[in-house]
Amino acid sequence: MIHLSSDDKPKGWLVGPWNSALPVPIGYANRGVNEKHYHAQMYEVYLVARGQSTAVVNGQDVALAAGDVLVVEPHEVHTFADSSDDYLHFVVHAPNVKGDKHLVE
Repeated sequence: MIHLSSDDKPKGWLVGPWNSALPVPIGYANRGVNEKHYHAQMYEVYLVARGQSTAVVNGQDVALAAGDVLVVEPHEVHTFADSSDDYLHFVVHAPNVKGDKHLVE
């Protein structure tokens, strides 16, 4: 069993192949980070725990609220435009591919 909690940092990784046998990394963010990017091989699964945010996926606004799940597929350009003060999401990368984040200007 692995039991971890997010800390006071706005974004981070809780667990993954670098510190456990878990084959996928699990991270969190307590704000939507506005950094337009895509992944060539990885899927990102966002699990919204609280608050609200607006994700932008391939130019389309996606309203997110507590209880929502957003799956971003490989090559879909995505970012977060804004989020509420109480926002928190968890994110899972599958499969784990180191260095598979490609920034878009």
